[in-house]
Amino acid sequence: MPHNKSILDYFKFFVRTIRGKEKNITSGNINKAIFVLAIPMIIEMMMESIFAIVDIFFVSKIGNDAVAAVGFTESVIVILFAIALGLSMSVMAMVSRRVGEKKPEQAGSIVFQGMVIMFVVSVVFAIVGVSYAEEILALMGASSEVISKGSGFTRILLGCNLIIMLLFLFNSALRGAGDAHLALRTLILANGLNIFLDPMLIFGIGFFPELGLKGAAIATTIGRSIGVLYQIFVLSNGKNTITILKKHLKIEWPIIKNIIRISLGGVGQYMIGTLSWMFLMRISAEFGSQVVAGYTISIRIIMFTILPAWGMASAAATLVGQNLGAKEPERAEKSVWRTAHFCMVYLGIISVFFLLFGEHFITLFRTDPKVVAIGAMSLRYIGVGYVFFAYGMVIGMAFNGAGDTRTPTIINFFSYWVLQLPLSYFLAIHLEIGPKGMFIAVALAIVVLATANIIFFKKGKWKKVEV
Repeated sequence: MPHNKSILDYFKFFVRTIRGKEKNITSGNINKAIFVLAIPMIIEMMMESIFAIVDIFFVSKIGNDAVAAVGFTESVIVILFAIALGLSMSVMAMVSRRVGEKKPEQAGSIVFQGMVIMFVVSVVFAIVGVSYAEEILALMGASSEVISKGSGFTRILLGCNLIIMLLFLFNSALRGAGDAHLALRTLILANGLNIFLDPMLIFGIGFFPELGLKGAAIATTIGRSIGVLYQIFVLSNGKNTITILKKHLKIEWPIIKNIIRISLGGVGQYMIGTLSWMFLMRISAEFGSQVVAGYTISIRIIMFTILPAWGMASAAATLVGQNLGAKEPERAEKSVWRTAHFCMVYLGIISVFFLLFGEHFITLFRTDPKVVAIGAMSLRYIGVGYVFFAYGMVIGMAFNGAGDTRTPTIINFFSYWVLQLPLSYFLAIHLEIGPKGMFIAVALAIVVLATANIIFFKKGKWKKVEV
């Protein structure tokens, strides 16, 4: 952006960006293009992370078993997230490429075919989740107390998983089209309702029933359902970049096959990471509910700080897709390096706060000394890898934005499954270092992942991928 602007000019630019008035990202100043996409995406992700923090804040008032139940449930739901994110990433890559090619009318059909795939997948998860909630928690190593408190929470979230999947799909499509401001409005609406309903339904405030942990799941489902209804409205009113028309409401097998082809790498990529998270939760379960609670709280705090960085990375993915569609590969590459630099500065600052104030962050949720100690330890060790994670996250998303989901999948496999998981078990269980060993392994895996992403990105093969 120009350097001779006043504070008022920057504020006006910020407002125009939030309102969706700034949309040109394939020409002109690269910094401006990054911020046109990143500002609404960062605020969107901050809304998501604020909800996560508020949610665990209220749940933590119920007790360690409730927090552990949320942690175990989320470690299973992340499998669903992996599939939803992988499919959504494929749709976003295809939509952004079509928009860059000045063919936005084709994007509506792409989004509808994504909906068809999401529906089929969600039915399978709903049946399994509703029928086997207790067994799923037991498999994760949950105690009988945790299963008793958490099975209802697990059953509701898995049973209503279609809402989660559609929310991911529609927001990814909007980001790919450059309409990140609409995705932001969706999460402001959905998460605003979540935050309001959480304490009401958990504790039975006013005329609301006291539902405990189930109340948290119901609040989440209601909030996200309203968000999805809003997304359907903006995708069908004909006033935005993407419009789903009546002619798009039919199954197009070639498009479905293309989405699945591209998404296989993305699903595999996220599945590797999420299954890794499941195994880490399983390892932490060996040390009791207090360790699980401390680790769960620390992960929520980490997600609170990472999601804004994820917004920057999502901006990089859209920039890559649209610039490749506009035949501007060098601009696409420059945008990624610039975004990664901004992300590194941000996460570097956050890591300093983790190192200095780890205990203070955890005590906002629980004052149990062991929970606080484990949570603070997790923040510090994982925070050490934050500067590296900035490059790993942004470049990984850039590969996806180009439609090259295979490269980051392979990198994730070696970083998480070949290095992180065996090393976590070896250090934590075999050498009896305990949870500290697990956190050391996580930090080392982050460094390896970032380094590998940088090396392969510089080779430039991602510029030639067809979507």
